[in-house]
Formats: sequence, structure tokens, C-alpha cells
Amino acid sequence: MREILIPGLDEMGLTPPAGAVEALERYAELLLEQNRVMNLTAITQPEAVARLHFLDSAGLLSRGGGGPGWWSGKRVIDVGTGAGFPGLVLKLLEPSISLTLLDSLGKRVTWLEGVCHALGLEGVQCLHARAEEQALEPGFRDAFDVAVSRAVASLPLLCELCLPYVKVGGVFFAMKSVESGEETQAAQRSVKRLGGELLGTVDYAVPGTDVIHRLVPVRKTAQTPKGYPRKWAKIKKEPL
Repeated sequence: MREILIPGLDEMGLTPPAGAVEALERYAELLLEQNRVMNLTAITQPEAVARLHFLDSAGLLSRGGGGPGWWSGKRVIDVGTGAGFPGLVLKLLEPSISLTLLDSLGKRVTWLEGVCHALGLEGVQCLHARAEEQALEPGFRDAFDVAVSRAVASLPLLCELCLPYVKVGGVFFAMKSVESGEETQAAQRSVKRLGGELLGTVDYAVPGTDVIHRLVPVRKTAQTPKGYPRKWAKIKKEPL
């Protein structure tokens, strides 16, 4: 796996800190071991995990914001983190961030806590909660420099779930496919209603593959109005 990660990260302009590649290898072992009994990923080959999970997540660090140094010391929340992507990869490659991993499935969160312990990570909170409910809690609303999400959902829905966590001046990064142009254009009105501003898009290639993915950064320009996010049933029934 290191034969994929080291040149791949270098191609993306990233220099992993000491021990990060070994930690990513261990993370992959834990992921694939647990995947035998829990549905964490459809990607089951270590080489594919390295490229399609780890290097893909690293694209956010490489191309998001102002590049790698921009992330230093940021308070970050990964909404709907699943098996820890992209949040844990960001933390391993930029240890200075303070990270919250939020997911609605308790079993995944318990597993993520075990992974963080096994990797000796500090400054990581693993939180079992629904995104639309936790965003209303003190200490979470308008509290993060950055929100990220790799979850498969429409951009208006992701913005309603994620923007409330971001402080004014912060950024929400949605990780999308390059086929998301129409969806992004259609989200402009809802983004504005939620206190955000679309900053355009950033495409990046995943090293060692033909895959090109897209970051959609949304700057928080004003506090998200009270009443958002709405209850989940309302969000699904009446998307913004």
C-alpha cells in the first residue's frame, strides 16, 4: 500500500507527517477486517482502498481551501462520515486539526472510536447523532471552521445538514462527482437561503486512476436562519 500512497501523495503535493503512511496502512487493515462483519465499504482490495478512499480523501487536503497549509489548526466536522472518510484521512495527514466524526449509525461510531484508539489519535470526537438534530446543539451550531461531507446526497440537502455547523467565514466542502454541474447550479438559491455562497468548483484527479472528482466549496457568509436544518422528514419531502 505504501508503494501507492507515497507517490500518490507526492503527486498531489502532500508530504505525509512521520508515521502517517503506517497509520493509513493500519487503518486499511482495520477497515477490511471489520468489513467482513459490517457493511463499511464496497471496496475490498487494499490497493483500491489506498486510491479510492485514501488518495481521494487527500484530494480535499490538497485542493480544498488554500492547499495543505490552509488546514492547519482548523476545527473540522465530517458529517455522515461512514467509515471515516474523508475525516480520518485528513487528521492523519494534518494532525493539527481538531476533528469531529459524526454519523447516525451507532455501530459505525463505536468502530471509529476503536480505530482512533488503535491509531493513537488525539483531538478526535466520534459522535453518534443525527446531523439535523446535532446542528441545533450549543457548541456545534456556528462552531466549526470547516464542514466536510462525502455522503451521497443532493447538494441542497447536504448544505441544509452541514452549513449550520459552520461559523461565518468558514467553508463547507461537498465532495461530488464531475457530473454534478447541473445539481450545483440548481442549488444556488437554497445555498443563499442557508447563509452560504457557492465558490465555484475544483476538480482533481485521483492518482493512479482515471477517476476525476469534484469539490464544491460553500463559504458561510451569514448565520443560517433559525428553523434550519428542518426535521428529516421535512427535508426529504420538501427539498430546498
